[in-house]
Amino acid sequence: MLFVGDRQAKGWRIAISVLAYGLPFLFIVAPLLSFLTYSFFWVEGGQMHYDLTWRNYSRFFTDAIFIPVLWQTCLLCLAVAVLAALLGYPVAFRLATLSGRRKYILLMLVLVPLLMSYIIKIYAIRSILGGNGFLNRFLVWANLIDQPLTLFVFNLNAVLLTLTVLLIPFAILPIFLSLERIPKNLIEASTDLGASNWQTFCRVILPLSLPGVVTAASFVFVLAIGDFLTPQMVGGPNGFTFGRIIYSQFGAAFNWPFGAALSVILALVMSVVIALGRRFERQT
Repeated sequence: MLFVGDRQAKGWRIAISVLAYGLPFLFIVAPLLSFLTYSFFWVEGGQMHYDLTWRNYSRFFTDAIFIPVLWQTCLLCLAVAVLAALLGYPVAFRLATLSGRRKYILLMLVLVPLLMSYIIKIYAIRSILGGNGFLNRFLVWANLIDQPLTLFVFNLNAVLLTLTVLLIPFAILPIFLSLERIPKNLIEASTDLGASNWQTFCRVILPLSLPGVVTAASFVFVLAIGDFLTPQMVGGPNGFTFGRIIYSQFGAAFNWPFGAALSVILALVMSVVIALGRRFERQT
């Protein structure tokens, strides 16, 4: 009976190991490998050619449009990451200073927007910022402007603001967790040594919470740079991003190999950002 029990336990361990390693390979590694393989195929005259070539990557580096759009998208997403971290930090700090059930109830309220439909949230922001939106109507009613503003309508400014609003919850949570991990006795010791609240924040709380800020910024950057739906809906012709180029290759252009090559390049950019973020976290 003991031998049978050992065999069953071993069988369960093998089954769990297969699931633990097999599922990530099936749903993460295999699709990435398929994209990498597709990026070496090519399309001409609407026909797919399966002989391997570097022409898709060569097109990216030689065409005058792709590198500037990628650079512009990186700068846009960097701005989104910085804004989300700056706006999310006070919220996370306030939540971390609360105690009892109220802290986690308010945290759940902050995260509730993540449960809503992404498209509905975009339409809601458009209804506020649009030419006939709430913001412009209010400004005209208050006689602050003579005609509706187009500053946040169908351009990169609209993409920047919309992505920031949508991704702030993803910045708040890592910062909140980082603030929660700060030992309370360090803050108490700083106060006992005569430091003011501002000095305690600048010399104790902020340095110890920087890893969470870096994680939040990296997380928001990766989510923003891979988003094509938001630029498609609020960017208009002046809000073109690298994600929209990739989307067009898989859609209207029907050039999957080139779209796969652009996706691989975008994945490399994300990997570099994540690696830089982790290195900065270790240094802090």
